[in-house]
Amino acid sequence: MDVMGDKATLFETGRFVQPSGEEPTRDEAVEAAEEARHRLNAAAGDVESMSVLGALLLRRGDLDGAEPQLRAATAAGDRAAANNLGVLLHQRGYPDEAAGWWRIAAVAGSAPAAHALGRHHRERGDEPAAEYWLRQSAEQGHPLGAYALADLLEHRGDAHAGHWMRAAAERGHREAAYRLARALDRGAGDGESGAEAGTGAESAAAAAAAEQWYRQAAARGHRRAALHLGAILERRGELKEAGRWYLTSAKDGEARAACALGFLLRDAGDTESAAVWWLRAAQDGDGNAANALGALHAERGETQTAERWYRAAMDAGDDNGAYNLALLCAEQGRTAQAEQWYRRAAYAGHREAANALAVLLLQVGDTAGAEPWFSKAAEAGSVDAAFNLGILYAGRGEDRIALRCYEQAAAAGHTEAALQVGIARLREGDEAAAERHLRCAAGGGSAEGAYRLAAVLDARRPKVSEHELGEPSVHTKSECEEWYERAASQGHRRAQVRVGMLAAGRGDVVEAARWYRTAAEAGSRNGAFNLGLLLAREGSEPEAAVWWQRAADAGHGRAALRLALVYARRGELAEGQRWADRAVALGPAEVSERAGRLRDALREELSA
Repeated sequence: MDVMGDKATLFETGRFVQPSGEEPTRDEAVEAAEEARHRLNAAAGDVESMSVLGALLLRRGDLDGAEPQLRAATAAGDRAAANNLGVLLHQRGYPDEAAGWWRIAAVAGSAPAAHALGRHHRERGDEPAAEYWLRQSAEQGHPLGAYALADLLEHRGDAHAGHWMRAAAERGHREAAYRLARALDRGAGDGESGAEAGTGAESAAAAAAAEQWYRQAAARGHRRAALHLGAILERRGELKEAGRWYLTSAKDGEARAACALGFLLRDAGDTESAAVWWLRAAQDGDGNAANALGALHAERGETQTAERWYRAAMDAGDDNGAYNLALLCAEQGRTAQAEQWYRRAAYAGHREAANALAVLLLQVGDTAGAEPWFSKAAEAGSVDAAFNLGILYAGRGEDRIALRCYEQAAAAGHTEAALQVGIARLREGDEAAAERHLRCAAGGGSAEGAYRLAAVLDARRPKVSEHELGEPSVHTKSECEEWYERAASQGHRRAQVRVGMLAAGRGDVVEAARWYRTAAEAGSRNGAFNLGLLLAREGSEPEAAVWWQRAADAGHGRAALRLALVYARRGELAEGQRWADRAVALGPAEVSERAGRLRDALREELSA
């Protein structure tokens, strides 16, 4: 037999008849004329025309017409015909005979035939033979051979898999480009992989390379590559280009891309268009999109439709559907049903559902039932559950266990947990640790944290005379005052009083009065008392008495004593005695002693 030559190749895609989609389509008339020419030449014994005609008929699906042409060309030594004859026989259900012809073509140097033969052996579990033939194909530059070899080596954990995957990608194989991108993504610390992230420049380089391979795969029509590329661009803030790739992927049938496109549109304010894409994704089985539709309808008050979509999300295997359905039921007061759905999601491993279930059980008094769910959610990483577990233990007086829970939550950034740890450290006398946690709490927006941090810093300052009736002392605004002001602006009444006192100490009466009044109107008796002092000092004793009365009615002993003095000076001795009695009862000891002397003096004068 003469040496076979590749005169006609049916497919570079292997043994399955699939148009590549990369060749330009030709006019049907031209193709028909070419076919007629090849038929004439084949009838005259031209081997190349037999091979090409067989390939044309095989592509069309005319196996009966193609087989004699391919057999004749193969017999004459055409290796492309031998490869295509293998394709035809494989489609007819004769894999072993197909393998025989692929072997003949592969031995003669056909890279596509070596690829097909390698896949044949792999399907039969003969990995050594599969590797041999796939390597033959790959080393000849066949992209499908390189990809199949890489896949085989990767399956075995062979370190050389990456080399062949890259070779296939560089030769235009889009799935290889996608998988290479995924591998680089994992190396850069992709959250889906669980792999350890690279560091510094290496991680950045891997991420950049991954993006480029995603682009190549996406440009060749790989819909998942387009999805990942869109996600990268979205994270970078390049929303227009991200939207274009999501759209490309979604149009190709990628439900996750349709869902992501929906969220982009929603964030841009186009809720109606978002709903269209979410609907498309949800109908294709995307649970996240079904949840988004449920939330959209819930916001509109269409609870029945929302419930239907949440159930669709559950059917798609999305545990968030059960959790969201539970939230919907809880909002409607359907506690029993809410508990049912929380349990379903919690048993499936949804940590926030476990936390919500525990809260629900705690609300109905089932502490014993709540504790294990708080524990399960905290172990799964729920910061809120760790904090709630701390509250549960603190309520039982198990402060050490509670503190460990608070520390776990605080380490994950929970503001209120950081506050509780800070308070605990203050009680223990560890001021440095307390300050560190209070700064976390204050920085996270806790008004109480800001107030307590300010108090710690305030205690370190040199003592200055506090504002009462004495002369103001002048000093500059310090860090502690800034924290007091932050807490005060968040409505913290004790901070408001303290800011007022510091302002008064600077001689800023207007600012002091503003903060005292704000605190007093919010119910602070110290704010009312200090506002009274300020007004009295400014000569407005009648108005001061109004605020002192409010403070005294709230249990402020000094305010009651001030009122007793005011009424005594006015000559209203009985009223003065009444407020003196109240001051004695309210204390503290110093006030009670002074009020007692005043009361006795008023009693003597009344009885004289």
